[in-house]
Amino acid sequence: MNIIRTDHVLEVPLDHDDPAGETIAVYAREVVAPGGGDKPWLVFLQGGPGSASPRPLGRDSWIDRALDDYRVLLLDQRGTGRSARVSRHSVARRGGPEAQAGYLAHFRADSIVRDAERFRRHLLGDAQWTVLGQSFGGFCAVTYLSFAPEALREVLITGGLPGLHARAEDVYRRTYPRVAAKNAAHYARYPEDVAAVRAIAGHLREHDVRLPGGAPLTVEAFQTLGLALGSSTGSHELHYLTEDAFEAPGVLSDAFVAQVHHRISYATNPVFPLLHESIYGQGDGATAWAAHRQRGAHPEFDALATDAPVYFTGEMTYPWEFANDPALTPLREAAELLAERGNWPRLYDPEVLARNEVPVAAAVYYDDMYVDRELSLATAETIRGARVWVTNEFEHDALRVSSRPVLDRLIALARGEA
Repeated sequence: MNIIRTDHVLEVPLDHDDPAGETIAVYAREVVAPGGGDKPWLVFLQGGPGSASPRPLGRDSWIDRALDDYRVLLLDQRGTGRSARVSRHSVARRGGPEAQAGYLAHFRADSIVRDAERFRRHLLGDAQWTVLGQSFGGFCAVTYLSFAPEALREVLITGGLPGLHARAEDVYRRTYPRVAAKNAAHYARYPEDVAAVRAIAGHLREHDVRLPGGAPLTVEAFQTLGLALGSSTGSHELHYLTEDAFEAPGVLSDAFVAQVHHRISYATNPVFPLLHESIYGQGDGATAWAAHRQRGAHPEFDALATDAPVYFTGEMTYPWEFANDPALTPLREAAELLAERGNWPRLYDPEVLARNEVPVAAAVYYDDMYVDRELSLATAETIRGARVWVTNEFEHDALRVSSRPVLDRLIALARGEA
């Protein structure tokens, strides 16, 4: 079905605490069904960090259901899409590593929420709107609820209730066992993959294999394909990718290497490795490559050390990626400075959340590989009046693949109808 799209661009402060300083352009796309211009607004906060908002072809995915009740604003969060996109080229123009890191420090959830507030006032004046946050977008929604609850009519969150006090090392201490469980489930589903994956890892250990961009395809880089295991189709995709990796004995096919490059290169999203751990930073010390440090406590991820299956890693970033990936190499020193930064502003206000009066509905996926269930449920207990739907029917990408039942349930929960 047809939709009406309208572009919006606002100049906002790079640093909202310095409104007279440098500005950046932030973009959002308004999407409305024909005749739906009088519906209430909903702003969508995408998962990530570092992913642009959807580019709809029509009433596709969750947008179809949302347009039944809302006019939708698809915000390209700063650093993504058409909003001051971060790349090795754009960051290099900032100057040296210190200037680069200082610039990137303004691309977290607190700045994203203040950008959204600029759009709300621009489009709605003093009226309220609904927030729909997916994954990292849900983290942003809780930041919004902490610092500008007066702006919000409803808050809908899918797979994105953050731990309010969890440090990065706490998160990864919990994450590695969940990723290990997803690996075990994958090999139980496809037992033939145990030998296939070991053969690929063994070949990479013994040979210098290069990706199309020139980066070395190391065993550790190959293991990062496990990021897909938390999605509804990821296990199947990983199986089909690895089942015919060799075109001849001892020869990895060009098709396999090209597909791996497409999946693990950060050329399209350098914000993720640059700032992913910073989403857990709240003035409680440096994140200091927490995923890398925690990995040593989980020897099951030490590929080929034993005869056990080779385990893939998940939603982790590692310092060696900035030495290998051409899209990241120029940003290596800035990444180190961000990892060493310990004075990140707080992102959540538990006292405000405990007094909350905004209807909040959240889907918590019981087996979510990316967001810890127990941390999410503890946060739900803190947010006064939050209604939570805990389900094992779906994976983390349920909003995309099962959008209507998920949104139906959340909207009904927010309105006290379920």
